[in-house]
Amino acid sequence: MRVSASNTQDLGMPAIYLHILAELLKTIGLDERELLLRVGLDPVRLQSTDVRVSHAQANEFVTRAIIESGEPGLGIMLARELKLPLHGALGVAVMSSRTLKDALDLMTRYLTLRAPHLSVSSREHDGAMHYTIRCDGDPGPLQGFIVDAMLFGCAFMGEQLAGTTIGGAAILRKGPEPSYFRRFRQSIVMPVTYGSQEDALVIPHGMLSVPIRFSDDQLAASSRAQCEDALQQLTEDAGFGCRVRRVIETSYPFPPKLARVAATLFVSERTLKRRLQEENASFQNLVDQVRLERARELLTGTRMNLNQIADVLGYADAANFTRAFKRWTGNSPSRYRDAVEKPGRVFLHTSTPAHA
Repeated sequence: MRVSASNTQDLGMPAIYLHILAELLKTIGLDERELLLRVGLDPVRLQSTDVRVSHAQANEFVTRAIIESGEPGLGIMLARELKLPLHGALGVAVMSSRTLKDALDLMTRYLTLRAPHLSVSSREHDGAMHYTIRCDGDPGPLQGFIVDAMLFGCAFMGEQLAGTTIGGAAILRKGPEPSYFRRFRQSIVMPVTYGSQEDALVIPHGMLSVPIRFSDDQLAASSRAQCEDALQQLTEDAGFGCRVRRVIETSYPFPPKLARVAATLFVSERTLKRRLQEENASFQNLVDQVRLERARELLTGTRMNLNQIADVLGYADAANFTRAFKRWTGNSPSRYRDAVEKPGRVFLHTSTPAHA
């Protein structure tokens, strides 16, 4: 069985992974905030579990992180930090599975949600199941980082799931053993063999029936349904407008200039406008959609005053923000906040800014 994402699509990467990587960089003495801002990413937005970062920006950040930290083993370091709840609905589905095989089957089917540049194929060989990892497209020098994070992450998570070491399990890696690996070998919970024909996690048949210690059939069913919905939505959101929106959502400063977004996506400003027009969208409309969503979040989830919110959203003052919010929703920001806090009050509907 094989599941993969088209290598012509940019489905983005969950922002939370870059946040965890940034926190790691801080522990080894790198100014992670400065690096994020240099790439044009908002450190605060990366902490959201619902936000995805464009593939181009994720690649630039990871590449710079490896070069400027001088640590080629960042993929293994990240793998150790990727606890199951960080993987969203997929992490919950995996944790609540009945057996290790069920968990691995879920990972194979829904990997696109968390790492759309990777695919997994499974096959039986010599009394074991081989879960082979492949990179779709050509990630270039990042391939080692990506495969390190994925395979060693699976090893660490397998131990979390079972509550013990998976007997007889192993990791196979292509190519010669990199010099940095010996610094991490003792922390890897299963044997690792380099010079193999594949990058794979190998699990003996007898261990696939190992029960998951967090098993919960009801939670497993509901979280799997969430994964199915999310996968369908992600596939539907593969258009160019969604790629532009991802850059807008995570950009610093906010809102980004059209020229900056076009450069991030490696297209001209004219091409960006044309491709959005082909999808009946516009750059300003996408900016306004993101502004409205963030305005609602800040009005209901913080005690920031209107001047502070206006500044975060890139308005010159609270008056300009208030006019825009009222144009979008029919209500002032103050009335919106008041209505949410006191839901018994009569409140006009809100909407999403129409396409410009």
